[in-house]
Amino acid sequence: MAKSENYLDYVFGLPEGLIYSCSDNGTVVVDMENRGFTNKVAQKFFKQPKVSHITLEGMGSFIFLCVDGKRSVYDIGQLVHEKYREEAEPLYERLCIYMKKLEEVGFVRRMP
Repeated sequence: MAKSENYLDYVFGLPEGLIYSCSDNGTVVVDMENRGFTNKVAQKFFKQPKVSHITLEGMGSFIFLCVDGKRSVYDIGQLVHEKYREEAEPLYERLCIYMKKLEEVGFVRRMP
């Protein structure tokens, strides 16, 4: 019988080469290179940027900065709860969705 995986046990790290900055107030801005044919056309004809600067607001920046390749999603949730209390609820439902989005856009990667 296969053991079912629990998303809260997953550990995420930052992908190699990811460029981001953090302001004095803790806001994270991730630089995302716009690649692919469609983006090349948009850059050439519509003056779209080669790099987009994606700002992670409030709690999103805090969560991103907690990703260290060692903490599980559960551990990060505990840190979020300590800082944001009721504002973070429903905590793990929201956190799991956010982590999946970060992974989807390539801002974090699941560790082996």
